[in-house]
Amino acid sequence: MMSLRLQVSCLLLTCATSAMAQQKVPSLDERSVKFTVEADTAWSGVLKRTHGWFGADGIYSIPLNGAEAKAAGQRDKTLFIFSDTMIGEVKDGTMQDGYKMIHNSTALLTGGKPDAKQMEFFWKKAANGEAESVFAPQTQKTKEGDYYWLGDGFVNKEGDGSVYIFGYRMHNVSDEAFGFREIGNTLIKLKTSEAPTFKTVKQMDSPFYLADKEGNGVGSFGAGIYANTKSAGAKNPDGYIYVYGVRDWAKNLVVARVLPKDFETYTKWQFWDGKAWVAEMDKVANITDRASNELSVIQLADGRYAMIFQVDAMSHIIGMRLANNLTGPWGPVIKVWDCKPDLIKSTFVVYNAKAHPTLSGTNDLLISYNINSLDFINDLKIHPQLYRPRFIRLKFQ
Repeated sequence: MMSLRLQVSCLLLTCATSAMAQQKVPSLDERSVKFTVEADTAWSGVLKRTHGWFGADGIYSIPLNGAEAKAAGQRDKTLFIFSDTMIGEVKDGTMQDGYKMIHNSTALLTGGKPDAKQMEFFWKKAANGEAESVFAPQTQKTKEGDYYWLGDGFVNKEGDGSVYIFGYRMHNVSDEAFGFREIGNTLIKLKTSEAPTFKTVKQMDSPFYLADKEGNGVGSFGAGIYANTKSAGAKNPDGYIYVYGVRDWAKNLVVARVLPKDFETYTKWQFWDGKAWVAEMDKVANITDRASNELSVIQLADGRYAMIFQVDAMSHIIGMRLANNLTGPWGPVIKVWDCKPDLIKSTFVVYNAKAHPTLSGTNDLLISYNINSLDFINDLKIHPQLYRPRFIRLKFQ
């Protein structure tokens, strides 16, 4: 089964009503920024592999020192988390028999440079040596057959220093276009010192699964995290962790916040209702639309915030929106990159672009995007390395 992160919604997006049309026209300040952009072949090459881990989607990067807004140093370590992952061998441009797809994997990079020798990939192995996912659901709400795709994560420096990752509890179903459905949201708590193998795993069911009462799809919090804290390096931090979610067919963005010390105390979370922070999650307001199920929010040098995402969830355009506040209002979509040259077959799709600020420079931004196929296994046999992140680098002027 291929992992498209509930992106079937993009096929119905033309039927959705744009929430942005109802918003106040953003100021000029939220409409433009000067930049250039180019492919980053060095980073794309690091994930072009032929042995063991040779493909995945869902890439997030988490600095283990917690400095989310600071470029990684030579000795710093960065945790990568992936969702559906291909394990096997590629020889002479052909995927060899014996491959297996697992539902998530990890990697650890030492230093902030695109150096394959400094990147260690990890997945679990069964007693017979067969590849297995790093994380498997084991909560009270877990049902047989459930598995995890992974959302964003961060190191809670103001808490006890643990790594928190959002886990989307997934289940295969026959009545969905792609054969799977998200059915729950989980917090996964890990010991930073155990990366990337994480032998000690605490899993907690969370209430942050968003069911649309009108039948227009579902969503979850965890699509992107912004740590607005001093330890993360944020400018003028208010001390909160901001967690973004995406819901319904229009890919509307929502946001919650919580103090680091209260991250596991769900009753302490606050939700933006469009005007104020409230305690009731069902009052959370849409703050923009046309996002993707995975995205990132970063702060620019001039203090504005930029959201990086795949426009309309699965289009070939990587987009950026600007805002003066973490709650918005967000400006119009600014086209960053056209991924169309990667779509060499009509069955190929692009999705879930996001930024990696700690692997970026002072005035540039490393951005990844994923490629998949609607005819997954057949295309993978011909193009065995299509299913992996690609990278571009945006340079602000």
